[in-house]
Order: sequence, then structure tokens, then C-alpha cells
Amino acid sequence: MTLDRRQILAAGLTLGAMSLFPGMSWAQARKLVFATFTGSWEEAHRDVIVPHFRKATGNADIALDPMLSVDMIAKVSAAKANPPIDVMLMDPGPRLSVIGQDLAAPFPVADSKNYADLLPVAQLPEGPGIFFQAVGITYNPEKVKTPPTSWDDLWKPEYKGRVGITNMNSTLGTAFMVELAKTRGGSENDIEPAFAALKELQPNLGAVAPNPGALATLFQQGQIDISPGNFNAIQILRARGVPVEFAKPKTGTIAFLTTAHITKNSPNAKLAAALIESAMAPEVQTKLMQAPFYVIPTNSKVQMDGDIARMIAKDQEELKASFVFHDWSVINQNRAGWIERFNKEIKV
Repeated sequence: MTLDRRQILAAGLTLGAMSLFPGMSWAQARKLVFATFTGSWEEAHRDVIVPHFRKATGNADIALDPMLSVDMIAKVSAAKANPPIDVMLMDPGPRLSVIGQDLAAPFPVADSKNYADLLPVAQLPEGPGIFFQAVGITYNPEKVKTPPTSWDDLWKPEYKGRVGITNMNSTLGTAFMVELAKTRGGSENDIEPAFAALKELQPNLGAVAPNPGALATLFQQGQIDISPGNFNAIQILRARGVPVEFAKPKTGTIAFLTTAHITKNSPNAKLAAALIESAMAPEVQTKLMQAPFYVIPTNSKVQMDGDIARMIAKDQEELKASFVFHDWSVINQNRAGWIERFNKEIKV
């Protein structure tokens, strides 16, 4: 029997998939849609995860669709029976909404090559954690001569009009407010101390950015000198020549886990699992950890290296010891009201 080109390609796809998940085979219903985050995240996933996935699956057809987690949830909720997305990325708050609305299918843990190697906090069968995000203090070393060591440093009088923050629509903004509350006697369920602290910070506030990307732009434009900041975004700015550094507060680095989910009723569920498998692979996470992406790994087999080893943690044990996680199940109960209040009260 003679095989034509289409049959050969189909066979290659099946064999590649079986190397990731032994015993599984599938036919691709349509192009796999991976809803990633915007900006540097899309670049990282396009340049590193997608090539690994294509090689593993015999060049399966895939498209990246960058958007916010809340937009992913809206799209899938509007078409539950035939979702336009196959893989969703979620920060902790939106992740709980996905689970609560039953929008995700379980990840096939028993068939996975890499799941068992994830750090325990990332082993979530409803959607494994594929990287960490870390929040600390961002500052301009040309203007801030003494590296900050505490969130309280933002209140120093020498930073009058030079402090930036993001609003609470962003995970960064909410995480900062919760941590601020905790350092002043509050909690995930009591954020009042944070609002009181921001009123005291008002003379120092130079900008309230709508999102982390806009906050980074303010550093590029020289409009602010110090702020809460996401490690990944800061390192990318440094790579572009912007004078900016990242400092870990003495109370610990705020951390949140980003998870990847197979959309329930996806016609490409097995390919979606293969994509998440690629994202968990140690060789992929090792590459993502390097410049220009600086993504913090969740796979315990990845050896910390470069700026992440220097500025975040030298190994997985230090990472676990220095990371501060928040209870987003509690935060989500109050967050909508906090956002509304923040938008009314906190202005420059």
C-alpha cells in the first residue's frame, strides 16, 4: 500500500502525541487555540513553548490568541458547548472563577511525563502551574541610591511625587494592596489598613497606572522612580536599557502561580494536554528562565540560573521559603468592592 503525503503527516502527528501521552491518539478537529497573555508572555510562548509542542506532536496546527484572563473567561462562558479557546492561562483570582463556573476539564495527570516533577504548590489537576510571577519593589538606581528593603520605603519623603502603583483591576495591584494590609495588621479579609496607608502615601504618588504594562512605560518615560513591580516585566525593561532594578522586601516576595487549563468541551482536548505538557517540560522552562523572558519555573528539575538565581532564589528551597502566597479564595469574595472603592478614592 502506498501512503500519500496527508496520511504520512497524520501518522507523524499521532506518533508525536503518543510520545507525550503513551496510549493516546487523536485527530485534530481544528486549529488548536492557546489563549496566552499579551506582550512578553505571548513572545515567550510563541518562541519557546509552541516549537516544542509542534515537534512533539508532528507539527500540529496552533494559534496564539493573546488576551486578559477575564476576557478568556467571558469568551468561553459565552460558548460553553463549543468554546473558541482550547487552552487558557489563569492568574489565581480568575483561576477560581474558571473552576467555580466549571469551564475547565481535568488535566490527564496519570498520562503526564512532567506533572509529578512540578513543585507541590503547582500540582493542580484542574490546571497545572506552569510558571510563577513574583512581585517586589521596582526602582530606578540612578535616582534611588540606597536599594529599598521594605514596602515602607515607598512612604519616604524623598520620593514625593515619584511613586507609582497600579489600580486593583490588575493582579499586581490587588496583590500589593493585600500584602500592604497584612504588613499593617490586616489580612485578605481586612484590607482597610491598606486604604489608610494609601491616603498617607498620597503626597508621594506620581501615577496610578491602569495595568503593569502602563506602569513599566512610566519608568521608561522617567515619570516615576519607585513602585511595586513584576519581576519579569522589570527584567525585560533592564534588557532594553531602562535604568531599573528589582528588590525583594524583607517580608518576602509576593508570588502568584499562573496555571494552564484545558477548556471543557474543547474538540482538541488531547492536543491541549500536549501543549500544557510542553509548558511543564524542564527543557522548556529552562529556556524560558533565560533572557529575554525571565520566567520563573515550576518544574523541580530546573536548576535556577542567571538573574532569577541572583535576584529571586538560588534554588527551589530558597524560592519556597521566600515566596509569600495569598488566599485568593478569600480575596475574590471582596475584590469587586475593593476595586470600585479604589477607583473612587485613589487618584493623583
